[in-house]
Amino acid sequence: MSIHISAEKGQIAKVVLQPGDPLRAQFIAEKYLENAELVSKTRGIFYYTGLYKGKEITVGASGMGFPSIGIYSFELFTEYEVDTIIRIGTCGAYSTDLQLFDILNVDNAASESTYAKYAWEIEDEILPHQGNIYNTINQTAEELSLKTKSINVHSSDIFYRKDPAVPAIATKYNCPAVEMEAFGLFANAKHLGKNAATILTVTDIIPTHEKISADERERALKPMMELALESALKSL
Repeated sequence: MSIHISAEKGQIAKVVLQPGDPLRAQFIAEKYLENAELVSKTRGIFYYTGLYKGKEITVGASGMGFPSIGIYSFELFTEYEVDTIIRIGTCGAYSTDLQLFDILNVDNAASESTYAKYAWEIEDEILPHQGNIYNTINQTAEELSLKTKSINVHSSDIFYRKDPAVPAIATKYNCPAVEMEAFGLFANAKHLGKNAATILTVTDIIPTHEKISADERERALKPMMELALESALKSL
């Protein structure tokens, strides 16, 4: 057991899918995994391990922001010897070049955060995906006839802010979308020599205030979930 995950050694698979929301982790486990077992529920953050097409996969939540995903991904990589984490989440689009329901495979995450600097002495303000899983996702998307976009994303510490303008760092690194976890995940994976990727579904268009409704969310997120599961298979 680690400090924040109560699973026993051997109860977490080598590949973990990591949505932010514990209930989304539960949904994926119940819909897609055979013999899914709840192996941790510390602090209400659910982790399930089960079989997908005969291979063992774990799905568990990261929570929101770098402090949260930083803790969970670090403990998964170090205490449970996880090789690969695929974050699956939602994002807002800064630009109408993206549309609702678009699936994004994150190439690089840029951030103003000091997380990487003070955790691992990584000075970069933009970090790439780690390992081969990014390429596996692109290949799998092509095989599934899923259209994905490879982009840079702004990973922000801030959800609400005074200034409505697109932050300077997003403009600097050509980031058409914003989320809150990829940079922290990539920093941990870079420090530890692990594999990490982030797949996002666009659920909000910030300049036009368009949003995917609550009723549409399951339909919107299923292609991303299935892409992550099929990509996970290839990495095992």
